[in-house]
Amino acid sequence: MGAFIALGVFQGAVYGLLAVGIVLVYKAKRVFNFAQGEFGGVAAFTAFSLVVSLGLPYWVGVAGGLAAAVAMGLTVERVIVRPLESESRTIMLVALVGVALFTIAIIVLLGQPIPRVMPPLVQGTGLNLLGAGILPQQLILLAVLAVLAAAMAWFFKTDLGLAVLASSQDTRAAQVVGISPVAISRLVWGMAALLGGIAGLLYAPVGIFTPGFMTLTMLVPAFAAAVLGGMTSLPGAFVGGIAIGVVQNLGIYLLGQQLKVPGAAELGVFALLMLVLLIRPQGLLGKEA
Repeated sequence: MGAFIALGVFQGAVYGLLAVGIVLVYKAKRVFNFAQGEFGGVAAFTAFSLVVSLGLPYWVGVAGGLAAAVAMGLTVERVIVRPLESESRTIMLVALVGVALFTIAIIVLLGQPIPRVMPPLVQGTGLNLLGAGILPQQLILLAVLAVLAAAMAWFFKTDLGLAVLASSQDTRAAQVVGISPVAISRLVWGMAALLGGIAGLLYAPVGIFTPGFMTLTMLVPAFAAAVLGGMTSLPGAFVGGIAIGVVQNLGIYLLGQQLKVPGAAELGVFALLMLVLLIRPQGLLGKEA
């Protein structure tokens, strides 16, 4: 069981990174960003092209991947989000789903729907933790999650971070005191894209990846993590991500392997969500409306 818990923590770190981006956009725009996973997909495929296909240094691939993710985030903000600002949230949600599907189609068109293997940032056999073989890449992932958690906590205590929070709560009042909603919108989407890009770059080397891998395998658990932690709580998104990862893997062990229950991982996550939301509808760290 210890091995499944350890693996769940590292898997949950990816969910946490994506969930923070989802919560960030939701706090600012009150919309669910279904394109969040593809920020990671674009970053991973860009880095793969630069490092593996062109043979450039790894740091160039990382920088290029993150730049591509942020560029995509800023483009989505300018082309999709801003023109639909006055429309209903449903229309914007559908548009963001379309962005995800369109991005996957472009990646398939340019790179073909074939499995790829991204070399890890650090080579090595890793270590044994609670009976699970943990790769250096997974340790880096957890360390990055911890650093980003601290960085986000610090950011929202700065003037710029407080401006983001003020704009999300009352855009008109924020404008009165000189806060530009356009600049804040760009910042939020750029940060969300950066977080998604980091998640994609850290997760891709752990296994084989294909077009749409972040959206298909990571996005739903990340949304579950955001809801579990509280849709307006950034720390809650980190906590929710780890919790979802651990519960998924415990479900596989306890329900799948021991009791032979089909869909064990999904059933475990569903049970956890129902339990928490029945006790705390606002999520673990969310605030009551």
